[in-house]
Amino acid sequence: MPTIGFETHDHHACVSDAMAKAEARCAASDLRLTPVRRRVLELLLAEHRALGAYDILGHLSAEGLGTQPPVAYRALDFLVKAGFAHRVEALNAYIACTHLGADHAPAFLICRNCRSVAESNTALTQGRLGDAARAAGFQIEHTVVEAQGLCPACQTGDAA
Repeated sequence: MPTIGFETHDHHACVSDAMAKAEARCAASDLRLTPVRRRVLELLLAEHRALGAYDILGHLSAEGLGTQPPVAYRALDFLVKAGFAHRVEALNAYIACTHLGADHAPAFLICRNCRSVAESNTALTQGRLGDAARAAGFQIEHTVVEAQGLCPACQTGDAA
């Protein structure tokens, strides 16, 4: 799986492909993609940067979809549990999953300047962490990998 988030791509196709995958997954798994859940996913897909719950609530409120924080948090909780979004711990924010429908262990490359986030895939049992776990007889079930730095655009001063 490639790292997705910093490269130039057809963003319209990216969003429509992800929405189609989410709709298909919901239909196959008997999950409800309510209007609020759908809109929150669309908001997350609209940008490759992390959005906080209150950023999302501002959009929902302006569109008449809810004004209270639980509206945003419930939608985000659903999207994370369904595998459509991820929580970025370092930013206390959320991004849409760029590998929607794939079983994966994401790693996040977070730009400290523009807050764009690229999602890459990691393997729980590979690398030094996997080696340390095997040596200790430990079975890794979940990891959170987040690296902060500067994205290519911010390194060259091209960020908007």
